[in-house]
Amino acid sequence: MLMRTPPHPGFALYVHWPFCASKCPYCDFNSHVRERVDQPRWAEAMLRELDHFADLTPGRTLTSVFFGGGTPSLMPPSTVEAILKRADERWGLPAGTEVTLEANPTSVEADKFRAFRAAGVNRVSLGIQALNEADLKALGRRHSADEALTAIGLARAIFPRYSFDLIYARPDQTVAAWREELSRALDHAVGHLSLYQLTIEEGTQFHMLHARGELVLPEEEVQGELYAATQEVLNAAGLPAYEVSNHARPGEESRHNLTYWRYGDYVGIGPGAHGRLTLPGQGKVATRTHRAPEIWLERTLANGTGAKPFEAVADADRLTEMLMMGLRLSEGVSLERLAAETGKPLTDWINASRLDGLVRHGMLEQRGPILAATIDGRERLNAVLARLLG
Repeated sequence: MLMRTPPHPGFALYVHWPFCASKCPYCDFNSHVRERVDQPRWAEAMLRELDHFADLTPGRTLTSVFFGGGTPSLMPPSTVEAILKRADERWGLPAGTEVTLEANPTSVEADKFRAFRAAGVNRVSLGIQALNEADLKALGRRHSADEALTAIGLARAIFPRYSFDLIYARPDQTVAAWREELSRALDHAVGHLSLYQLTIEEGTQFHMLHARGELVLPEEEVQGELYAATQEVLNAAGLPAYEVSNHARPGEESRHNLTYWRYGDYVGIGPGAHGRLTLPGQGKVATRTHRAPEIWLERTLANGTGAKPFEAVADADRLTEMLMMGLRLSEGVSLERLAAETGKPLTDWINASRLDGLVRHGMLEQRGPILAATIDGRERLNAVLARLLG
């Protein structure tokens, strides 16, 4: 359903913990394996960079916090607690604010989950990825299907809200097998599921195997059938797609990720973290920190931040970013807000005949002040955006 009144996009904090127990072969995130992490120094650096960005954004109130990575469930709960305490002191963290922590089943223990809950985490996102042993092994996951289900059970018992991820369009995966796996997942999903189509990212082990012909993904037609089956099964279960890869019961959407997709401001701290901030006298700026963990750590402890120079986001780039993010959502993009962000209405930016053509071919739909991609349009969003913005 398309909203006629654009929701407030929020103001979010993202905390990047860059360390993992092992590197998954499909992952191109900024994650690193280290035998030893100096936890007190890392905690201090996170707090210093938080203070740096809080100094730039006085008077703001957070609407969400997200601990991502990497594997942030490898963090000491005391570090999470210290970050949340400082965030509340510097910005304000009202009661009930969504605080999400990503976790892998292998780093989950009941006592540690309870410690994260006591620290202030009220939502966990579990990296399950598959519910059968063969695919878990192929994806480089260190947990078994039984361990995955145990972790989900712990999350359900300890946290008010939880979600978990699955990856589909895996090598040799059939539509029938995926339907069965989704059915199993829905036995354990209460409010939210993230279902990502496997893509080959440059620089990953999968990219090398794919280039050598040793890793073959399903044919494009089968990928389309897998996507269609995903929509059908999740809709029937009452968890429709509110974004290309995310499904939720109404009210259970990830509030933090909605801030990204609605083009709200967000602070990113930690190695390789990105942000978008509207600053007095500067307008919208893009922020990013040094990716290398050790470089980020030393610079932050010495200078208060590991951030690189901010980059102004030009109006044309705002247009592209708003459409790229907002058209992922079933609710679409507010054309009124787009005009306010970019200084001109959409019709001044794009070729009207291209927009009309995409509407005519069922890829986009416009209802009053909202432009949205259809289900078919979201499946082919890269092509839709290329046509719209080309």
